[in-house]
Amino acid sequence: MNKRLSPVVGEWINRTQPIDFIFEGKRYWGYEGDTISSALWASGQRILGRSFKYHRPRGILSFADRDINALMQDGQKLNIRADVTPLTPGMQLEAVNTFGGVESDKASVINFFSPFLPVGFYYKAFHNKRLFPFWERTIRKISGLGKVDPLAPHIRTPKRYDFCDVLIIGAGASGLTAALAAAESGADVVIVDESAETGGSARYQLVEGLLKAVEYHPQIRVYTGTQAAGYYADNWIPLVNSNYLSKMRAKTVIAATGAYEQPAVFRNNDLPGVMLASAAQRLIYRYAVKPMQRAVVLVANKDGYQAALDLADNGVTVMAVVDLRKDPPVNELMQKVRSLSIPIYSGYYIYEAKPNPGGDGVASAVISSIDNQGITEKIACDGIVMSVGWAGAANLLYQAGTKMRFDDFLQQFVPEILPSGIYACGRVNGVFDFDQKLLDGRRAGLEAAKFLGLGDEKVDIAIAPENESPTCEWAIFPHPDGKEFVDFDEDLQYKDFINAIAEGFDNIELLKRYTTVGMGPSQGKHSNMNALRILAKVTGKSPGEVGTTTARPFFHPVPMSHLAGRGFTPFRQTPLHSRHVALGAKFMQAGMWQRPEYYMQLGKSKQECVEDEVIAVRDRIGIIDVGTLGKIEIRGADAAEFLERVYTGRYSNMKVGTTRYALMLDESGVIVDDGVIAKVETEHFYFTTTTGGATNIYRELSRLLTMWQLDCGIVNLTGARSAVNLAGRYAREVLAKLTDLDLSSTAFPYLAVREAEVANIPALLMRVGFVGEWGYEIHIAAEYAATLWDALIEAGKDDRIAAFGVEAQRVLRLEKGHLIVSQDTDGLTTPRDANLEWAVKMDKPFFTGQRSLQIVAKREVKQKLVGFMLDADIVTPPQECHLVIDRTEIAGRVTSIAFSPTLQRYIGLASITPELMTKGKFAIRLSDRSFISATICPTPFYDPDNTRQKEVIQRQEVNV
Repeated sequence: MNKRLSPVVGEWINRTQPIDFIFEGKRYWGYEGDTISSALWASGQRILGRSFKYHRPRGILSFADRDINALMQDGQKLNIRADVTPLTPGMQLEAVNTFGGVESDKASVINFFSPFLPVGFYYKAFHNKRLFPFWERTIRKISGLGKVDPLAPHIRTPKRYDFCDVLIIGAGASGLTAALAAAESGADVVIVDESAETGGSARYQLVEGLLKAVEYHPQIRVYTGTQAAGYYADNWIPLVNSNYLSKMRAKTVIAATGAYEQPAVFRNNDLPGVMLASAAQRLIYRYAVKPMQRAVVLVANKDGYQAALDLADNGVTVMAVVDLRKDPPVNELMQKVRSLSIPIYSGYYIYEAKPNPGGDGVASAVISSIDNQGITEKIACDGIVMSVGWAGAANLLYQAGTKMRFDDFLQQFVPEILPSGIYACGRVNGVFDFDQKLLDGRRAGLEAAKFLGLGDEKVDIAIAPENESPTCEWAIFPHPDGKEFVDFDEDLQYKDFINAIAEGFDNIELLKRYTTVGMGPSQGKHSNMNALRILAKVTGKSPGEVGTTTARPFFHPVPMSHLAGRGFTPFRQTPLHSRHVALGAKFMQAGMWQRPEYYMQLGKSKQECVEDEVIAVRDRIGIIDVGTLGKIEIRGADAAEFLERVYTGRYSNMKVGTTRYALMLDESGVIVDDGVIAKVETEHFYFTTTTGGATNIYRELSRLLTMWQLDCGIVNLTGARSAVNLAGRYAREVLAKLTDLDLSSTAFPYLAVREAEVANIPALLMRVGFVGEWGYEIHIAAEYAATLWDALIEAGKDDRIAAFGVEAQRVLRLEKGHLIVSQDTDGLTTPRDANLEWAVKMDKPFFTGQRSLQIVAKREVKQKLVGFMLDADIVTPPQECHLVIDRTEIAGRVTSIAFSPTLQRYIGLASITPELMTKGKFAIRLSDRSFISATICPTPFYDPDNTRQKEVIQRQEVNV
């Protein structure tokens, strides 16, 4: 069924470019310039989506970026707003949140159970612990919008930066005249509007001269299809279009944002075919689409009479105009309506919209006299057009700090006190008459220019008050059978608000949260004012006394790809990167660094490669690039004192040539980093930090040194030095080929540090090891890293030396029971929780976090880190962060888990309650909600006496 009109002056469509697309499996046609909704409506498709809660059929309501029930999915593209998204060739569209499609949504059965789903149902269901799991699964299954495709590509959206003197938000009549006034005063002006073209509703009045004057003015830039999504301090405005986000910094801002037309509230006001008058006008004048065949127009202002005339002029039979006002003012528009013999019912309201037999539209409007309710009259129609009032689009003004007041005559919140450099004009300022909007826009433009010091003339423009109110104070008509919707996003009916207020939620902020009004994707643009009026009436207050809810950015939907941006993630490569590439490394992100995750081998899986690397270190010798560790040097008389204050251990009594473990806490006693401290000389220490913490730790140390004013200096050598760890039973023999240093356990014992040359390169060597084997951490100047690496590889060739990556290192350290800060710890983990009390010297005078630990020591332990094993036959293990469950309650989480080739079973670390530790076993819940048993065991899992790092292991034959 084609509802396309003959060409309309100023239409936005290009009839020479037809576009075909698919919706719910059927092929449709539209034109270039159409939106998805306009093309479907022109084709006779009335059901565009289903409502969120009751799955009722929904069509066009506002047709202004707020039709939440017309969200669609195009392949991997989620939650497309059909009312404003341009039609493009090849679209494969389907409505979101349906079970069987829009025409036969099986979930619509929920509509019949609506009496059992009152307001606050979710809260009450969740409160019952016994029924909570059932309701959680049920609600998860039937709720939501689009379906995420895990294979969807990463959309990289750029950000831009822009500047202007005057930013004007809204390209309607008042915004355009404001732009011209400011530009003619010499200001650099930017206009943004969310519509595809400028003019707003002024286009219906054919102000082509104004549009051309703006288009050709050299001081004005116009950004259409662009949303000003929020307001931040100092006139910082994010401008969002389909391709990028612009960070606009303006010297002054003019809000010409207009007003949101508000729906009337009556039974079945959500049927397809019931729409706002402005939506019908957009269909006609922008897309040449006939909104309906026969219409009943509900009015409470002169805008409604203009809409009735627009419908009649474009082939719609207007069956009646229903005016909520008993004695409406007689004006030219009303007289024109009467001249067309259109019946006008003054003092009447719509009692109910009757659905057609198919349930996909309107069959008739039942009207009743306001004075004589109960006596009704039925008027046959297939569409109802509503024009009962407006709500100023003042979201950005609220965010900017504007003080608003409620104007009783206008029935609208209007600006009372604007912040410096912020201006408002047009409907958001309470000005509705077209000529007065032009004057109000000029006033705002001149005032903005004067604020910038560009305007010499005195701004003395008087705006005449409105001669009739544009908004009805009460367009809400309860029905004994309900289904009179206030919030179309959340399926909230009139009775829901009455019940919520009766339950004590009689504050606008509480009412919002309990009912969820205004919390859907349209953010209350068509529901907040009606909710506010209901609350005001029930509590006997005025709307001004009730007030509005808090407006926060973003007030408009913004794609997550725009917020994420292009993804300029900084990363660093170690000096050995080329060597890793040559060995077939698969890289991973570690902090800011790219590190080898593992080294790929032809015909082997990742797991097999990792296991080979682990076995190489345990049985022979391995080498790993640890140049990403933070490397910091501290020198001076107070160097030891500084370390004593920063870390939990003792370092003033260290001997030259030794190393110690270092644990760092924050002021609350929580673990934030760890590493190794080496005493190189009496007043010279060299120490490492974790890879991810290097930058922040150095920054914090610099802050503390400045604050404490100790006699020492620190230098960040992270980028200037490289490091490798040579580990395994043959590490000493391989290293001996490249250095004259005495490597015997007597001369160079475990935890010692020495300076020597390795392959003729000056190096600092530490006998430490994260992997639990005899090993050396060799630190050198970064420029010699490749030379050292090549020399070690060559020296270890006969012993089949193998490079190993981060994954193998994590398995090796897990076998030794070593924790990883920020993986096995979190933002609440103290040394006591992580079994690191041995690293904390509470008898020191002071260290960061000491006082908090003294307080925490008096409290019960809530979580403790323990080691665990799984049975050897387990094939599908838990994952990190899977929950530990004890008698249906959460009792902890898995922090690390891996398959140990050495032990031939899965091992891990978990943070659990102390009570659970006494049982010897605990249950872990998997993703499929099944459980697996884990056995608590002491750590280290491997070589508990640490003999491998302290004693020479007898050489064995290397199998070639």
